[in-house]
Amino acid sequence: MKKLILFTLTLVASASYAQDHFAGLTNSSRVGILSTAINPAELVNMSNKFEINGVGFSINASNNKIGFSDLTSDKDIETLLFNGNEPVNLRIDAEVYGPGLAIKYKSWALAITSKVNGKLDAVDIDTKLGDALVNSGLNSLLGSSTINNNYNQRLTGTTWGEVGFTLAKNLVDTEKYKFNAGATFKLLFPGSYSNLGLDKFSGTINNLGTQVYLNNTTANLNIAYSGSLANSFSNFEDYSQSVFGGLNGFSGDIGVNFQWKDIAETNPKRNQNKYKLNAGLALRNIGSMTFSDDNNYNTNYTLNIQPTTANPQGLNLNQFENVDSLQQIENILINQGYLTKQPERKDFKVKLPTLFTAYVDLKIVSKLFVSGYIQQKVNEDNNNDQITAQNSFTITPRLNLGFFEVYSPWSSNEVSGFNGGIGFRVGGFYLGSGSIITAAINDSKQADAYVGFRWSFL
Repeated sequence: MKKLILFTLTLVASASYAQDHFAGLTNSSRVGILSTAINPAELVNMSNKFEINGVGFSINASNNKIGFSDLTSDKDIETLLFNGNEPVNLRIDAEVYGPGLAIKYKSWALAITSKVNGKLDAVDIDTKLGDALVNSGLNSLLGSSTINNNYNQRLTGTTWGEVGFTLAKNLVDTEKYKFNAGATFKLLFPGSYSNLGLDKFSGTINNLGTQVYLNNTTANLNIAYSGSLANSFSNFEDYSQSVFGGLNGFSGDIGVNFQWKDIAETNPKRNQNKYKLNAGLALRNIGSMTFSDDNNYNTNYTLNIQPTTANPQGLNLNQFENVDSLQQIENILINQGYLTKQPERKDFKVKLPTLFTAYVDLKIVSKLFVSGYIQQKVNEDNNNDQITAQNSFTITPRLNLGFFEVYSPWSSNEVSGFNGGIGFRVGGFYLGSGSIITAAINDSKQADAYVGFRWSFL
């Protein structure tokens, strides 16, 4: 368990992260493959007839406990992580766009895209329980602590690949207005998965000097794993080994887009995407994928820890300090009699994070735009079969000079709160961060970085 937290903190310390992938860039009037990430209907607004995607990389994370100043101080990070009574939430995920092609023909546009996804999340971890598992109760005084939670705590990791097919159509095109609709159908290739869910946990932690025990405990426990994450959930190589498994799932996006044209600036020969206002609605990631592997297990247990003659103090939590896989946790609990059911080998389905998104991009004066973007998740992160997402809202002022564009996204999300960053685009090359400004001027609990390039022509 300790290795998982250390792995998470290493990622936070060594890279920049944020909540929205490609923050500020996806609302650009320079429309292409990345624009379909928020709305497939945008594809028909491409300025050129063709776009080839080279590579695009974005790594994101946020937490509600540790700020940037903590990472550079002499404070003990693991102690800070479990201070207070607010449950610990950590979100780390990465997206890598691979080769892709988009084509616009008259009122139609289509695209073929490829993408790899990786996530590592801690959801609503009780601080007392986390401190006992990771720090052997060092934050607690000698004695007992009672925990009684009515929610599901999760540690979960997921990798999967996608191949998407987007089709967009211009339905209305008048002198002043334009209305588009689009859809993306995605083939899903599940790679690896791990989930430890502890629902309705009730128990007593006893701190006896250097030993910490858990006693008088009941909970509903879910342990699921598939692929390389069955062997270790804290080794980066295990996330990268099997990001593209076999085809075993489908999902889709649907969206609509409205434009109020800027007739004064429209050039019929080039750069057709000139507008006073651009707005859209989309429902994304509607679907699920099934994990099936030789080491596939998904088991629901009833955890019951009571004092026995052999273990009068209950379960010794110190033995979990160097645990690195869910199989090890499972074996310890079964061997000591706290789980009576044997692991069940079976396929299981995991839902994608379905999102409702809406945005408006408004021209203020020539070359200067301001956009607003909102993202609302449909499902709850606490469900064991659910890939996580966050609710967020972003405002982005942007200066667009055509070949060069600079923008500054300012966002708020439910885990880390308020953040601001900056990014730029030169032709098809882009580089940015959604939180580098707030990281530099205050104690931000979020950071992000993304980079990539693509070519548009004709």
